[in-house]
Amino acid sequence: MSYDWISFTTDYGTDDGFVGVCEGVVAGIAAGPRIIHISHTIPPQDVRRGAAVLAQSVPFLPPSVHLAVVDPGVGTDRKGVVVVTSRGLLVGPDNGLLMPAAELLGGARAAYELTEPAYRLSPVSATFHGRDVFAPAAAHLAAGVPAERLGPPVDPATLVRLPEPKTFVETGKLSTEIRYIDTFGNLQLAATAADLDASGAVLGATAHADLNGRSMTATVARTFADTTRDGLILYVDSGGRVALAVNGGSAAHAFGGKVGDPVRLLFARS
Repeated sequence: MSYDWISFTTDYGTDDGFVGVCEGVVAGIAAGPRIIHISHTIPPQDVRRGAAVLAQSVPFLPPSVHLAVVDPGVGTDRKGVVVVTSRGLLVGPDNGLLMPAAELLGGARAAYELTEPAYRLSPVSATFHGRDVFAPAAAHLAAGVPAERLGPPVDPATLVRLPEPKTFVETGKLSTEIRYIDTFGNLQLAATAADLDASGAVLGATAHADLNGRSMTATVARTFADTTRDGLILYVDSGGRVALAVNGGSAAHAFGGKVGDPVRLLFARS
């Protein structure tokens, strides 16, 4: 099966030529597929952030080969893999980056290690597998090369998965952690819309948010304008996760939070 689209996610940034070089490698192998650039400004080596961005994006893309490179272990014995799902292929390092997206695409049906020399550049740099291993693999896959030709099978159960954030729900209480911080400073939490419902919180209720020794009052809201400017809201974001945001400002700046920080929410009785 060939693909018309390759999505591309990295921590390469846009100041250097890394992204363009990888795109050129793809074009030199398979001129047909078009590239959707999800993001190239993942914080350097932040695998968890890259995994979150990729997972939030792939459900809204057409069937694609999803090329993702956030690879602090480049040049080590970590595997490069293609993960096969019912709704597309994922290509990148086996370091946890791919698996949240794979789950949202129907789960990993199969996986293969990228070892076949015919589907990589030669020689392979020890520090630029995006160019020499992952981009060529994505291009060949998009052109219709079966995934099993790229190397030996890997048991999907052995693929690296990032630790799952923990959320605890009680009536009137929600204990969770920061899962993702976007460029607007909105704090996406690990808790889901279902967790918020289970806590008993309703629209318009007051929430006391404790983070990093700071306590702030938020309004359970539907959208940013449901509070005054600079007011804090607790809402369900476009990814279906509970989030904290400041209307016209940055919740990350207000709290000074980072991914993984615990957050405790107490809801006032209506």
